[in-house]
Amino acid sequence: MSGLIESCQGLFGTSDLYEVLGVVKTASDKEVKRGYHKVSLKVHPDRVDIKDKENATQKFQTLGRVYAVLSDKDRRGLYDESGEIDDEDDVSEDRDWNDYWRLLFPKLSFEDINEFEKKYKGSEEELDDLTSTYVEYEGDMDAIMDNVLCSTVEDEPRFTQILNDLIKKKKLPKFEKFTKETKKNKTSRQKKAQAEALEAEEMLQELGGGEKNSLQALIKKNQQSREQQADSFLADLEAKYAQPKKKAKSSTVKQKK
Repeated sequence: MSGLIESCQGLFGTSDLYEVLGVVKTASDKEVKRGYHKVSLKVHPDRVDIKDKENATQKFQTLGRVYAVLSDKDRRGLYDESGEIDDEDDVSEDRDWNDYWRLLFPKLSFEDINEFEKKYKGSEEELDDLTSTYVEYEGDMDAIMDNVLCSTVEDEPRFTQILNDLIKKKKLPKFEKFTKETKKNKTSRQKKAQAEALEAEEMLQELGGGEKNSLQALIKKNQQSREQQADSFLADLEAKYAQPKKKAKSSTVKQKK
């Protein structure tokens, strides 16, 4: 089994475990887990073309090893202080990483999603996500609607009002993509939402109707249209709900960064 640092450098172009997960060194446990989830969704072997499957599998395995280090308090502390990795306690490449991944991110029930949406909409968390997404995408409303959890076309007027108020109070920068968005772009976004709603309704008919199946159809459609995006609706919800598993204490054989 190749060293973890060597694998990271070869597969991700960096020897920094935090860079591999797309997080900073000071990231919280929750942020580390979210980073792992997002990157692993991008390279999950089941989400790539056949020609890319072998490389994706190697990346997926390496990501699991990276997370195993950074999710363990002792091993992360050692890495932060010395740049060394306790490789003796490193998990085997032969491990079933799909099972490991699913243990960390169990599937959600429809009740879980409904409950989350009730608590999320109008919350400080939603506001933080909205403002950070606005800044990250420099006011691109298409990107904002794609990346804020649980958002639908019905939320757009509310989001617009919130952002305009914050801009007037000089709590957010003014971006032309937002303040000068064309009517044509807004109409295009609404038509896209209507088309997706129609497709979801067709899926609902195939599933046999019912409130539960309606939600299932919407989620299925949402996943299909964003399956290559790390922060898709269901993926982010899974990351928020999942609880980290406890790790065994590490031993002392180390690998230099």
